[in-house]
Amino acid sequence: MAVDTHFHPLKVRSVRPETDEAMVVSFDIPESLSDRFRFTQGQYLTLRQRIAGEEVRRSYSICAGIADGELRVGVRRVRGGRFSNWLADNLRVGDTIDVMPPQGRFFVPIEPAAARNYLCVAGGSGITPMISIMKTVLASEPGSRITLVYGNRRAASTMFKEELEDLKNRYVTRVSLHHVFSEERVDSPLNQGVLDRAKLGEFLQHLIVADHIDHAFICGPFMMNDEAEAALLAAGVAAERIHVERFGVPIPADTGMGVQSAPVQSPAPGDAADCHLTVVRDGVTHQIEYHEADNNLLDACAHAGLDVPYSCKSGVCGTCRAHLDSGEVRMTRNYALEKRDLDAGFILTCQAHPTTTEVRISFDHR
Repeated sequence: MAVDTHFHPLKVRSVRPETDEAMVVSFDIPESLSDRFRFTQGQYLTLRQRIAGEEVRRSYSICAGIADGELRVGVRRVRGGRFSNWLADNLRVGDTIDVMPPQGRFFVPIEPAAARNYLCVAGGSGITPMISIMKTVLASEPGSRITLVYGNRRAASTMFKEELEDLKNRYVTRVSLHHVFSEERVDSPLNQGVLDRAKLGEFLQHLIVADHIDHAFICGPFMMNDEAEAALLAAGVAAERIHVERFGVPIPADTGMGVQSAPVQSPAPGDAADCHLTVVRDGVTHQIEYHEADNNLLDACAHAGLDVPYSCKSGVCGTCRAHLDSGEVRMTRNYALEKRDLDAGFILTCQAHPTTTEVRISFDHR
């Protein structure tokens, strides 16, 4: 069955605070959409809303296990974040909001007979997909174990603290939890400080045997992701066993703004100024003309009036992923596609610039 990348109006079942800065939103799924909204652990939803007259889209990770019988996402209020602040201030039970069916590849397939060791490294709201992964693995792979290293500023800002403790109590011998606080004093030096390369290296030296890690999942602020990945690689964990989910991109340090939602894209030597672009969407083939002013393939599709999937436009979420059937392109950034995706011919259309005068892409092959 083809992946559905269209929005559907869903009614909000509940909105509950998780911390002073975060909340959990759950949705009612009509029976007619139950198959379309069936998810895999670690996936995300893209939400759409008009805010101050402008269409805004954001992606939020699912924070439920596949057996929970509920579809819900975790949202942390971000300073200056248009969507997260709108949700926190305006969304109420019974409201309807546009939601795209689950997407994302931040998981490995469940193997009920497996006995695997998982390491999850999370920072802040990066815990959201980890909850889904942990709950699903623990319930579906009885022989597997999970270690979570979770960094926060302080205990009060820790999302899903009670839920994590419940998992630890339910699966006493299969779950290890390690909190790290950067702005709160704790008894153990190992649990104090910033969750960076050195700190994770301490865990790998004293508590976690790198040779025993079958799969490592990393999700948090951009720098933490890079630092954690570097620590695991240095400890000898194979790159193909390390899975990273990003929700922000770096910007120059002297701006003091933290993360940038969309990069500035400029033409580069070798780019085609004009291109005949063939786009396959929902089984229909569209012929459009790309011009240098279109900026990238996604924008060219939008300028031609095509309804194509996207969210962050930063090369991070992967919602705009499409298959490059023919022709060649250059991508400005890529934080969403792994080597296996690139080898299979996938591109991020929000970052893709044609380098040939004929290009064919398909949003149906995802």
